[in-house]
Amino acid sequence: MGSSALPVSLRSKLQKARALSQWQTVSYNLNILRHIIFALFILGIVRRSFYFLRGHGILGSISVFYHALHKRLYRIFLSLPGIRSKVDKKIASASKELEEKLVGNQPDTNRYRKLPKEPWTPEQLRTELAQLTNMKRTRWEEGKVSGAVYHGGNELLDIQAEAMKLFSVSNPIHADVFPAVRKMEAEVVAMVLSMFNAPEHAAGATTSGGTESILMACLSARNKARAERRVTAPEMIVPSTAHAAFHKAGQYFGIKVHLVYCPEPTYTVPIAKVRRLINPNTILLVGSAPNYPHGNVDDIPTISRLALQYKIPLHVDCCLGSFLMPCLAKAGFPSPYADEGGFDFKLPGVTSISVDTHKYGFAPKGNSCILYRNKSLRQYQYFISPDWSGGVYGSPSIAGSRAGALIAGAWASMMAVGEKGYIDATHKIVSTRITIQNAIKEHPVLKETLAVMGDPPVSVIAFESIDKAIDIYDIADAMSAKGWHLNSVQNPPGLHVAVTLPMTKDGAVDNLIEDLVAVVRAEQERVVEAAKSGGALEKTRKKGRQAQLYGVAGSLPDKSIVERMVVAYLDTLYLA
Repeated sequence: MGSSALPVSLRSKLQKARALSQWQTVSYNLNILRHIIFALFILGIVRRSFYFLRGHGILGSISVFYHALHKRLYRIFLSLPGIRSKVDKKIASASKELEEKLVGNQPDTNRYRKLPKEPWTPEQLRTELAQLTNMKRTRWEEGKVSGAVYHGGNELLDIQAEAMKLFSVSNPIHADVFPAVRKMEAEVVAMVLSMFNAPEHAAGATTSGGTESILMACLSARNKARAERRVTAPEMIVPSTAHAAFHKAGQYFGIKVHLVYCPEPTYTVPIAKVRRLINPNTILLVGSAPNYPHGNVDDIPTISRLALQYKIPLHVDCCLGSFLMPCLAKAGFPSPYADEGGFDFKLPGVTSISVDTHKYGFAPKGNSCILYRNKSLRQYQYFISPDWSGGVYGSPSIAGSRAGALIAGAWASMMAVGEKGYIDATHKIVSTRITIQNAIKEHPVLKETLAVMGDPPVSVIAFESIDKAIDIYDIADAMSAKGWHLNSVQNPPGLHVAVTLPMTKDGAVDNLIEDLVAVVRAEQERVVEAAKSGGALEKTRKKGRQAQLYGVAGSLPDKSIVERMVVAYLDTLYLA
């Protein structure tokens, strides 16, 4: 009997029953789906918690939560009305001091905020340029600046100026218009690859500096993991001593940064902690050769083995080591981990290396290279827009238009200096670092107060105060008063010297050691006098700029005040 033959009332009941059954089925399926989604959510939390606990350990995890809570509570404290107004006043006062120091201390200079009505004559320009070059500044020519100016000599400057003038309007984005620049850029990359023992199919690109090279390495690793492993929440494991550019890459590209503290006495990354932090979202391991704060080289061979074991890219930051690291052995110095394969592409786990040609390659500022083990890794950093209305667009790195003049300057520098020149420079620079290191370890005044941080093998040496009564940042301020520009480091507090060629000439290093001895002796005498006065003299003593800044930074659990100070500094840079 068909359903149409049933009484109307029965048919209605059957339809209602069928609809109810269908709804129950849908409801049942929705409940299953909801339970699956909830289970996946819980599984995700458990998974993340597992890797967090494995990476940090139980005590380490408690420490992380404690510091996060401490930071949060302190930030709430700073936001209280009475406290916030006091902080704002302090920031405003500090900003005014910065403005006076950076802008107001050049009373004899002219200020220009609008275009001149009439074009200046060449003589007017030369006069103004001469006045600008004579502005009050630290005398880097006398070797009084740590790093910053990687000067290869006046003859090399003349060669660079000539090369840059010839290609001043060139732009590598138009390779067909400027074929010579394309040729020079390719040759710069090829020469640097050969210095780092690159395999046959290795590749690279030039960039505007070490930061961009590091950004490109991180971007390549992120894109590779996204394309090949479907990683959507990328993470990288970075030593605490690695360059801040890795943090910038994390912020720019949405990569979570796992920071691994590098303890004394080596101040290099502990491999066991790196291993524990590796998880399925890890896209990159990092090592420095050497690191910026202390000049020490991480255990790249062991990190390379980890990278191979877990099939994760390994980036070696050799921006600071640049042309010194490959020349150490040829210059007669021990090369780190030479018996284990070294630090470069000889190690099979190393997939990328950043190298600054504008540091110890003595090229004009604005030059660096990012090197890759193969072309496919380089392709992951490319940007391509095939359907742009302006035409098909592609660029190898962050910049679109680039200065061909800088590439010409880098090429000319490398050809003019040559392998022999770089080996000679390495010998001078490393010998000077050893002289400073020996003075700190052996001079009767210095060895009582200062200690070298780690065992630096290249150009950078860092030292800390081992006398608790003497603040290393007071030493920094006293050295600044004597005309020296040294670099302050933190966590732990210290000073570092990055030796450059000007520091190897004309007795500059002897003057540095002499002034350092005088400053340390004066600090020792001050401590004695303060003790005699029962601390009264110390209370009236005004702290210098470095001691104030890093003293505040080191004492605050939340760095928002320091961040505001940096914002004020950056804003001041653009005051005309």
